[in-house]
Amino acid sequence: GPAHLFRLAGKCFSFVESTYKYEFCPFHNVTQHEQTFRWNAYSGILGIWHEWEIENNTFVGMWMREGDSCETKSRQTKVHLVCGKSNKLAYVSEPSTCVYSLTFETPLVCHPHSLLVYPTLTEALQRKWDEAEQLLYDELITDQGYKKILKEIFEEAGLLKATEEKEVDNKKISLEFETVEKCNKEYKQLSKEIKRLQDLLSQHGIAYKGISGE
Repeated sequence: GPAHLFRLAGKCFSFVESTYKYEFCPFHNVTQHEQTFRWNAYSGILGIWHEWEIENNTFVGMWMREGDSCETKSRQTKVHLVCGKSNKLAYVSEPSTCVYSLTFETPLVCHPHSLLVYPTLTEALQRKWDEAEQLLYDELITDQGYKKILKEIFEEAGLLKATEEKEVDNKKISLEFETVEKCNKEYKQLSKEIKRLQDLLSQHGIAYKGISGE
């Protein structure tokens, strides 16, 4: 991520709301401590530093995942970085069960370019991104194909954790076409297959309902 944010590493920032104290340690974890005299007061981890959330060439947040278990899943937290006069944890909420939202203010993100992704990449990955932009501009890849290339770039840069593709019956099922060329090729093959099946039905005298105009 942005090198100027690394100076936050090793520091922790706390925020107290009613009986809870939240502590955010950038690039490390987020914890919550219940400040009561109950014998079973909760104290635990709401997430461990995992990956960035990226939108429109901008680092929009930090994901802290794989915290303490909560029913069937693990607690996780998204930290929003906003411009502020000093480094401080400003707001905490729980928009959905066991998914927390933290707002962290820091002067380190006040510059309009401070959270841009492209400058943090190596020259090789910047070239790969430039090529993808050109392919999209020339309409040689779809928007979906472009997003897939960007995701690969971010994973290679270590900004995102690589997600394993889900397999159905051990076969990868993909209904996405990254390029118009691939889509056309696939369409021709399917058209041939339909023609072959239609001929087969005709040979056996089986009536089928064709689509008009095809």
